Amino acid sequence: MKENPRAIRLAERIQQIVAMLLEGRIKDPRLGFVTVTDVKVTGDCQHASVYYTVLGSEEDRAGTAAALARAKGLIRSEVGKQTGLRLTPTIEFHLDEIPEGAQQLNDALAEARRRDEELARLRASAQPAGDADPYKKPTERADD
Repeated sequence: MKENPRAIRLAERIQQIVAMLLEGRIKDPRLGFVTVTDVKVTGDCQHASVYYTVLGSEEDRAGTAAALARAKGLIRSEVGKQTGLRLTPTIEFHLDEIPEGAQQLNDALAEARRRDEELARLRASAQPAGDADPYKKPTERADD
């Protein structure tokens, strides 16, 4: 299905507005080092899902989620003012799971690389499991 170009433009604008607000206007001490990674807006431009990442521990993530929930009204009103829409979209914040998934993928690749190196080391010192020449040859007769 083709995406609504208006919704795409609105999502980009909301991402800029939210990032600007988090950087300068929202002064909640629970707010950690936050990056707005993506914004998805429904086709009718009524709902916006803001995806974010937080650098730090699980406590930092929980504190940031609480700070964003508290600032949701301020953020929504500022989005309404700066976009000039007749109906301001509702905003939901979602913790983006991409960094954790990427870390798991990097760990799996490192483990595969380690196993490949171990296999190459074992292969270099491997010996055949039988005679050096496994093919049968006709035996020579003594009476010839």
